[in-house]
Amino acid sequence: MNHTFSLLFYLKKDTRSSSKKAPIHLRITVNGKRAEQSVKRSIEPERWDAKAGRVKGNKEDARTINSHLDTIQVKINRIHSKLEDSDSVITAKKIKDLYNDIDEKKKTILEVFRYHNEMVKQQVGKDFALGTYKRFETTLKHVEEFIQHQYKLDDMFLNEIRFQFVTDLEFYLKTVKECNHNSTLKYIRNFRKIINLAVKNEWMDRDPFMKYQVKLKETKRGFLDKEELERLENKELGVERLDQVRDVFVFCCYTGLSYADIEKLSPKDISKGIDGEHWIFTERTKTGTDSNIPLLPKALEIIEKYENNPAVLNSDSILPIISNQKMNAYLKELATICEIDKHITFHMARHTFATTVTLTNGVSIETVSSMLGHKNIRTTQIYAKVVQRKVSDDMLKLKGLLTEQPKKAVNQ
Repeated sequence: MNHTFSLLFYLKKDTRSSSKKAPIHLRITVNGKRAEQSVKRSIEPERWDAKAGRVKGNKEDARTINSHLDTIQVKINRIHSKLEDSDSVITAKKIKDLYNDIDEKKKTILEVFRYHNEMVKQQVGKDFALGTYKRFETTLKHVEEFIQHQYKLDDMFLNEIRFQFVTDLEFYLKTVKECNHNSTLKYIRNFRKIINLAVKNEWMDRDPFMKYQVKLKETKRGFLDKEELERLENKELGVERLDQVRDVFVFCCYTGLSYADIEKLSPKDISKGIDGEHWIFTERTKTGTDSNIPLLPKALEIIEKYENNPAVLNSDSILPIISNQKMNAYLKELATICEIDKHITFHMARHTFATTVTLTNGVSIETVSSMLGHKNIRTTQIYAKVVQRKVSDDMLKLKGLLTEQPKKAVNQ
């Protein structure tokens, strides 16, 4: 059957990336009907030879892209020849579909990453928190920028990912992105989940993480001590916005709730417990685990203070909640007003509950772990170490004082 057939590589200039590059597309035309798709490569428009359908010059990235286009052209021509030899009906879509079947297993890392993130997005509020989805999106952005930075490519096939890719990504996050050690490893951990997904689906021949080993560094958990907490509670502020932020923060110091948990807390989450007292019965946003907390008098006092507050009456909240970003900005201001020489963030309230309010006052670590909604008691043991360190520091100061006293007595 007679037909016309042509193959063209061209730039799609109306969809340039932030790097001012334009994506290269493939156009297959049979009998005047077209089928198009991206070849997952891009280049600056001024470096593109439209007549030749190739990148100009002899730079390394030009040679790499042109070689990739040559490979695609050979495959498309081979598919077209096979269809001709078999006397099949030939269409542009059929050639394109057959080409993609040839490359079915050659999925790209960003393609799989976006596939994974879309699945997470659809389960937000069910199996995943919104924060989890956002963290994977941030990791995707970092990996995409790393591929551009390191390889000058828009994407890479999964089987091109090797051990060095992982170690170079770690170095990039620490140097170019200036992430600290633990933040870097959290991004790497997210990336590893994508690789695990690809390995399980047999989209990859090997796991580049097989020999990759690195540990998180233990970090100090900031918290307010008893004197600082009392100073914050008792300070006369005279400014409504600061007063409300202080009260919400202090409430979380006495309940251990995170920002995400207090934000969604509603009156229906508070009811009488087995002891006849008021409890919070909720599920942690981050992990989905139960967190059941008896309400201490200070926490109840704050709830009662805001029972008739317009922001509470017009919502399903028990306290007037503003954005986490604004909370942290106002907490910085409160630290200055209260002369607390610490960088206070909202999450410090949770640490203060675990250390100053509970463990320091003899509450068992098992009970604290249950109230915090930890899946593993080892997570709670971090706070126990903080308390032990505080006891150790205090005792060292005491030893110093006791050592100095005999010296003064002798001198006198």
